[in-house]
Amino acid sequence: GHVRFGARTGGAPVILGGLLLGLALFFSDSVATLFRLFPTPILGVILLAAGIELMRGAGRPQGERGARLTMLATAALCLWHVGLAFLVGLALQFVFRLPRPGQ
Repeated sequence: GHVRFGARTGGAPVILGGLLLGLALFFSDSVATLFRLFPTPILGVILLAAGIELMRGAGRPQGERGARLTMLATAALCLWHVGLAFLVGLALQFVFRLPRPGQ
């Protein structure tokens, strides 16, 4: 995902993580104020674009039983409640990884 945004080495996520950690620890009030200045729809579009780029890098779920259903159910529930979507996604993944009877 980071390569599509210009990263060339494995150090790019480390640098980005360090930068975000520094912002969170030392400038959290300023960052919160900056986010309040941006209109929410613009932040939503930026998040959507980043999500689509990350999704393209992940590819289609193949080979694993129930991966597509888990992905779709989790994505649909995220529109309503993110915490519930996380729990349902975990539960579905657990259920689909159980061995089938007779195997």
